[in-house]
Amino acid sequence: MHRSLAAVLAAEQDEETMKKRYRPNVAAILQRPDGLVLIGQRSDFPESWQFPQGGIDEGESPEQALRREVQEEVGIAADAYQVTARSGPHRYDFPAGPDRRGFDGQEQVYFLCSLLGKTPPKPDLTGTCGEFSALRWVEVHDFPVHLAPPMKQEVYRTVLRQIFPRPADSN
Repeated sequence: MHRSLAAVLAAEQDEETMKKRYRPNVAAILQRPDGLVLIGQRSDFPESWQFPQGGIDEGESPEQALRREVQEEVGIAADAYQVTARSGPHRYDFPAGPDRRGFDGQEQVYFLCSLLGKTPPKPDLTGTCGEFSALRWVEVHDFPVHLAPPMKQEVYRTVLRQIFPRPADSN
């Protein structure tokens, strides 16, 4: 029996993907009670805006990594929000090939984190790791995906559709 060219190419692509190494990672979509979500301007690529994110350290659960990364990157304590949804894992490849640790890309779990209280805590970049040079709150459906790092844009579109479906998307 002969396989179609499409089936052969798909099998080769699946095999290549299986050989790749993806760094375990988490990303936080922090949402205020008014619905706005937090994005940060990257310090190393000022033209790029993204959600807080970071790697999962050895022995850490994704939830532990989430709480550590949010504190390290935007200065919001773990008791200031609750996780209300998650999406993933989602993968993307690094455009320049493997990084210095040999990872071809990242495999991320996205967490929707609802800030607690009538007056939710404000993010504070003072004393953080320096990942972001600025922060801003945006309407979730107005998130400027085109300003996210190009390798993450399709993942962002997918995650935002999954976590925040528009009424037309729910059919």
